[in-house]
Amino acid sequence: MSLNVFWFLPTHGDSRYLGTTKGAREVSYDYLRQVAVAADTQGYDGVLIPTGRSCEDPWVVASSLIGATKNLKFLVAIRPGLSTPGLAVRTAATFDRLSGGRLLVNVVTGGDQGELEADGLFADHAERYEISSEFLRIWRSTLAGEGGDKGFDYDGKHIKVKGSKLMYPAVQKPYPPLYFGGSSEAAHDLAAEQVDVYLTWGEPPAAVAEKIADIRARAAKHGRTVRFGIRLHVIVRETNEAAWKAADELIAHLDDDVIAKAQAAFAKMDSVGQRRMAALHGGRRDKLEVSPNLWAGVGLVRGGAGTALVGDPQTVAARMQEYTDLGIETFILSGYPHLEESYRFAELVFPLIGKGKSGQFSGSLTGPFGEMVAIDILPKVSAS
Repeated sequence: MSLNVFWFLPTHGDSRYLGTTKGAREVSYDYLRQVAVAADTQGYDGVLIPTGRSCEDPWVVASSLIGATKNLKFLVAIRPGLSTPGLAVRTAATFDRLSGGRLLVNVVTGGDQGELEADGLFADHAERYEISSEFLRIWRSTLAGEGGDKGFDYDGKHIKVKGSKLMYPAVQKPYPPLYFGGSSEAAHDLAAEQVDVYLTWGEPPAAVAEKIADIRARAAKHGRTVRFGIRLHVIVRETNEAAWKAADELIAHLDDDVIAKAQAAFAKMDSVGQRRMAALHGGRRDKLEVSPNLWAGVGLVRGGAGTALVGDPQTVAARMQEYTDLGIETFILSGYPHLEESYRFAELVFPLIGKGKSGQFSGSLTGPFGEMVAIDILPKVSAS
């Protein structure tokens, strides 16, 4: 199994500490470019760009970084119900062409009801999945060129199109791969029927195994196979002790009132996945290690992915292997601050999982060699 490792662009903000302005960093193009270029040069396969009103627009951000990167893929969100299929098709095809086939599409169906209504979408959980199903049928069929010169026709409960087609097709065939995450019955049905990669948030391995088995069984009924990925934070240091200390420091300036407000806001959402994340910690600080080296502290105040793998490089790599053994082949990771943690993870863990660039000196000064010693002495090659 080929392992894919993605990083994360913090378009909703970045910091050294959660839930406070202490150590906060401005969301600027220069900083996002630094993170993207760091991920690209270190050998990450791609970056996830979040979506929602708390974030900068993902398509604008991704487009601005095409020229700053060489190999990095961009996992960018489409929001069925907030965009028409035709507009989303053209946007995706254009980005895929201009980036040389570096687009991956993240289908986001759920979210905060108030945010969705503010954006003009008044639909309950069930209706949103009906809309998403119709949207994706049109999106996939149009990009695949179904209907030929006359275009693709569709007359659904929520969406109707006539003659939907592309003049400038995407590079990737039949379309840029679709990624999707959701924990409800409707979400599992949608994943089984239409998406290419199902993403789970970082739950304990046993819970992830149940999800994978369920979606595989549903997909088999449609004659399909689905690939799997997981969304996690990481806190990796040279020793386990240092890693757990860093986890404690991340929430060191977080007060209980902020936690209570965040949990109250998450409780209003109709997302099954968000409820599962909240249930891991119950808003409490005293039982945050919910599975060996799986720490739920991020979820005290952050919506969505709320767990982190914590430990030294060997421990984190071993925990990743546990998920890989279940069928996970894509890891979408993040850490605070995102620039520094991207380097830490790549330098410490990549050599253990067969990723990234070689750190061995080849005799050429264009290769990685560390800092020169006493002007002209090359540093000793690491045993790792």
